[in-house]
Amino acid sequence: MDAVGAVIIMFAGLWLFLPAMLPNSAAVVFGGGTPVDFGRSIGGKRILGDGKTWRGFFGGGLAGVVLGMILMGIAYLLGKEDIWGYGGLWGGIGIIVCLSFGSLLGDMLGSFIKRRMGIERGKKAPILDQYDFLIGAFLLTALFYPRWVYDTYIEIPGWHILALVFLLIITLLLHRAMNIIGYKAGLKDVPW
Repeated sequence: MDAVGAVIIMFAGLWLFLPAMLPNSAAVVFGGGTPVDFGRSIGGKRILGDGKTWRGFFGGGLAGVVLGMILMGIAYLLGKEDIWGYGGLWGGIGIIVCLSFGSLLGDMLGSFIKRRMGIERGKKAPILDQYDFLIGAFLLTALFYPRWVYDTYIEIPGWHILALVFLLIITLLLHRAMNIIGYKAGLKDVPW
């Protein structure tokens, strides 16, 4: 594998994962309204908290799906469905839905864990804050499309593991940048 091929694999992995990266930011924009946990608690601790709302969940998830459909269309127009696409139309839509809504489910699982640990909303939980959405997106997508996840992010002979490593690194950087932007725009209460 030459350096150009490695870079293509890394950026293709990022490109294909964008529908999982947008929903959490979009959920902040669309959020508000009824909390997903309906204000309920377990053992005196909120299940998720007021920051996870139905409007944010569906608005953020659909934003990721729309972005994925745009990316799928671009790959099709460029004739690059093989490395820059999600496969066939219906399978591709399924992958995009799993990535998008899986990222939000992972974020909710992260909130659930934080509440159980006694970490209040908006407080830092290193590693969990950065990777909960990524884990959720991969798990839900791997549940329904394990071959696509393996071929795109793990396959060793094709060096696709580089896409996963690049995604882990870029996620840390993008997470920090997006939180600072959201804070400065008044969409988040804290810059982390």
